[in-house]
Amino acid sequence: ANFATTAADGKTYQVEYFNLDVIISVGYRVKSHRGTQFRIWATQRLKEYIVKGFAMDDERLKQRGGGNYFEELLARIRDIRSSEKEFWRKVLEIYATSIDYDPGTEASRQFFATVQNKMHWAAHGQTAAEVIHARVDGTKPQAGMTNWLGANPGKSEAVIAKNYLTPEELNALNRIVTAFLELAEVQALNRQPMYMSDWLARMDDFLRLGGRDILTHSGRISHEQAVKKAELEYDKYHRAELAKPSKAELDFDTAVQELKKLPATPARKKKKP
Repeated sequence: ANFATTAADGKTYQVEYFNLDVIISVGYRVKSHRGTQFRIWATQRLKEYIVKGFAMDDERLKQRGGGNYFEELLARIRDIRSSEKEFWRKVLEIYATSIDYDPGTEASRQFFATVQNKMHWAAHGQTAAEVIHARVDGTKPQAGMTNWLGANPGKSEAVIAKNYLTPEELNALNRIVTAFLELAEVQALNRQPMYMSDWLARMDDFLRLGGRDILTHSGRISHEQAVKKAELEYDKYHRAELAKPSKAELDFDTAVQELKKLPATPARKKKKP
């Protein structure tokens, strides 16, 4: 398609543009030096994605040439950093430097639960257990979950507090987690001796600076209560899903109803012998 485009000389020209899918398809098919260069470049990007899980055009992003894509990239990174597995990995790396940290003690396990609950409380006013207990519902679509992997949520996802948050709450949590991890990493670079209580105090200072509410108790719902209810409600949701007719069954019923609407074929008269 041709579009009017202003060139560097200030004049407007009719420039022919091609669909990106067409360009990529042609690039893999054309037998020329330029086609070979394209395939080498594309293969390098694909290899980087397969090995690392991402591929980036650093210079374009540095120059803000990516437009809104840069903000989208940052949002996705925040979401990854606040995922339970990645979050606890980073927290463990940072807090393992505490003088009194011992992974085998109940105090250390309670410490990690406190960190998670303070983050959730600052984002939406509930602890992780409270948000699960309050929002899981086997009678609702996806058992009340708003975030999950794949087509439908699995049972393991029903016990993750983050999966019940609204987009606004999730955005707040992602930003709080990302900002605090950055602060904690800078603090860790100082190699200043820190106790676990010192880290909790720093977290409170950070949240207070951001104008967030500070959690000062363990919450009204225990982790065990939340998990028990989540599993019961998920089982209720799962049974209801299994009782629903499958897509194939729905398609069959639709076809039967359509056939019933067709006019009946008149019976053919028998010929007299």
